Amino acid sequence: MATLTPTGLGPNIFAVSNLSTLQATNADSTNTIDRGSIRGAALLQITTVAGATPTVTVNILGSVDGTNFFNIGYAVTATPETVAVAALVLTGAATTVQYYILRRDHPWRYLKLNYSANTNMQVTADLYLTADPYVS
Repeated sequence: MATLTPTGLGPNIFAVSNLSTLQATNADSTNTIDRGSIRGAALLQITTVAGATPTVTVNILGSVDGTNFFNIGYAVTATPETVAVAALVLTGAATTVQYYILRRDHPWRYLKLNYSANTNMQVTADLYLTADPYVS
């Protein structure tokens, strides 16, 4: 598993980092993101490609030290101010794209996903980070 540092970040610009591409195993995401001192909001995009009877459980995990991980708060785009920490259970036919808002200033530096109970799902996940608009 690689630990990636987002690149290309500047004022009002998104940096994109890939957590996994078409991963179909019960394991942590292929990559872990190190956001360093970036504390702006983030958007997690999860794309699933379904096979027969598809389902996968996804835990969004953060860490301050890169070793000890815990579920972090997220919101769905339909209710962006309602924070949840529960595991995601993703199902659906064909290809589905879902977005999760990771709120600014939460105390995690490293981010990874954990996939479990995977039945015929391929998961691609990308993290879009924003610079803090109040810091120049």
